[in-house]
Amino acid sequence: MAPRRYTMGKRAKAADETRRRIVEATYDLHMAHGIAATTMKQIAERADVGLGTVYHHFPSYDDIVRACGAHTFDMASPPTMAIFAGLASVRDRLARLVQELFAFYERCPGIARARADRDRIRALQEAMDDWEHVYGALIHEALRPGRPARRTEMALEALLDFDVHGRLVKAGLGTSQAAALITDVVGAWLDQDAQRQVPGNHPATKGKRP
Repeated sequence: MAPRRYTMGKRAKAADETRRRIVEATYDLHMAHGIAATTMKQIAERADVGLGTVYHHFPSYDDIVRACGAHTFDMASPPTMAIFAGLASVRDRLARLVQELFAFYERCPGIARARADRDRIRALQEAMDDWEHVYGALIHEALRPGRPARRTEMALEALLDFDVHGRLVKAGLGTSQAAALITDVVGAWLDQDAQRQVPGNHPATKGKRP
């Protein structure tokens, strides 16, 4: 029994290694050419395996897109709710969230490719929907101590977006500088919003006698 188990173990290890090469080849091609533009034949050539081997591990392109997405997120480590541990104030929680999100965007430039092709590949649409759910939940959790209005969450969903980080980096800022800038903007906006909630400070009533 021992030789058989050894042989089966070697085969399983070889299969895992082949699968890893296919997924890594897929990731490289997606980054170079786009997700929708990549073909199974290109993946086989890049991974140096037969086309049948690719289909054996991934019967459909959706399957390989899902595996590549999981590989991408494993490498990029998106932020989780754990980033808020020990932080009580909304300001501190938002500052941490901006830092973590922007650092994640820097590690995961493939989000741009995914957004461009999301309507063309079902698995990609699912993955982006899942990420947007997580993204919204992170913003909601950051604001939770202050019980903000929905419009506040909507504004932050726009300000903390992947494309905002990309635009600021393209303008010459580093990721940490971009995070600091957005943190300052968000902080100032929240201060103004808080002032509007104070009775007598609304523009329509300020300066008027009761």
